[in-house]
Amino acid sequence: MLKLRGNLLDVSSPLSRRGFLSLGTLAPLGISLGHALSTRSAHAADTPPKTSAIMFFMAGGPSHIDTYDMKPDQPAEIRGPFGSIGTTLPGLDVCDLMPQHATIADKLAVIRSITHDLSVHDDATHWVQTGYPLLNARQRGQQNPSQGSVVSYVRGSNAQGMPAYACIPEDYRRHAGFYEHAAFLSSRHNAVDAGGDPTLGNYRLPDFLPPKELTLPRVENRRDLLGQMDSLYRSVNAERPVVEMDSVQRQAFELVCGSKARDAFDLTREPAALRDRYGRHASGQSALLARRLVEAGVTYVTINLYEKDVDWWDDHYTIEKNLRKRLPQYDQALAALIEDIYSRGLNDRVLIGAFGEFGRAPRVDQHAGRGHWPRAMHAVLSGAGIKTGQIIGSTTKDGGEPADRAMGPGDLLATIYHVLGIDPHHMLPDRQNRPVSAIASGQPIRELVG
Repeated sequence: MLKLRGNLLDVSSPLSRRGFLSLGTLAPLGISLGHALSTRSAHAADTPPKTSAIMFFMAGGPSHIDTYDMKPDQPAEIRGPFGSIGTTLPGLDVCDLMPQHATIADKLAVIRSITHDLSVHDDATHWVQTGYPLLNARQRGQQNPSQGSVVSYVRGSNAQGMPAYACIPEDYRRHAGFYEHAAFLSSRHNAVDAGGDPTLGNYRLPDFLPPKELTLPRVENRRDLLGQMDSLYRSVNAERPVVEMDSVQRQAFELVCGSKARDAFDLTREPAALRDRYGRHASGQSALLARRLVEAGVTYVTINLYEKDVDWWDDHYTIEKNLRKRLPQYDQALAALIEDIYSRGLNDRVLIGAFGEFGRAPRVDQHAGRGHWPRAMHAVLSGAGIKTGQIIGSTTKDGGEPADRAMGPGDLLATIYHVLGIDPHHMLPDRQNRPVSAIASGQPIRELVG
């Protein structure tokens, strides 16, 4: 039994490793140890590059035909209810609900020919998020680590006192179908949930902040206590995991007690005019927060554009009504983010992307919506030194499948990893310490990085 006597510790029997590790379940800071551990050092042997990524995950499956792959010459049931406008990228017309794309399109790489064969949200999302196809994913659960978790494991954070991986407003790991956590890499590489801006609704503080009643002096006292317990255990039964925990705990305390992370998550530090430019809505404020986070040292940020009142991006019904609300906000947020990244000189080291888990059906159906369509989907990338100002691949006249340059989800993930300085086939240790490739298959898209 472990007895506390003031500042002294007394041991009346040896403390086992299991007993010591159980102390972690006390959550002495009022935060999840798994999230604190997401700030651990990178596993890469070399000094990691300072590139970072911001990914809009358009859960539900955005319609490629009504956004970046317009079919204006097709019948109404194919082309949909919207008109198209030209952009600064020759050959790229976009939906007329996306006017701000007109001036930033030359800074985009639009991939039109991604294809796969999983039409269920969970199964397709698992593939796009992890690089591994999985049937019956809802029943089986996430089997492989997400993009952000792999980046956390291999690269770590870009700055001391910042997490490696963050989701805005959260990673939805409590909801089936998003698959954005660490799987067998352990919870230390889960995302820190950002909480976000009050305009997002249901605002809460970021995961790493302690409860209001837990003041910084009390946190410092608990750190001293943990330090005494660590010293005691090493004197009784020194093991390498405890030595590793020293670094983890130090980083966790830096995250909780330091001002750098708190300041990065504080949108009130941004000028009102810039917040207006991004848009006072979930998409805009999420994008602005993401820029602040990567600027402060977060390596990978996922923005979950999830609008329950319009059934997210899963537009089975009334697609015109849904997109008339959603697309102008997305247009404003993405355009403002790209302009801001370029104006700050961050475009060589920040990758921006936007995609969902599949596209939508070529024809508007009797419910005035489009069904799931994995045979054709798009992705948009910008920044981080990739070759922008181009359209890669094309689809058939009705947008139903690739006409040329067909690629899979693994090629998209391989490109993201490559830009971040990670071998897309880097071997990760599973729960039995067996090597597992970061993605099942795929290669970086040569038009972007070749």
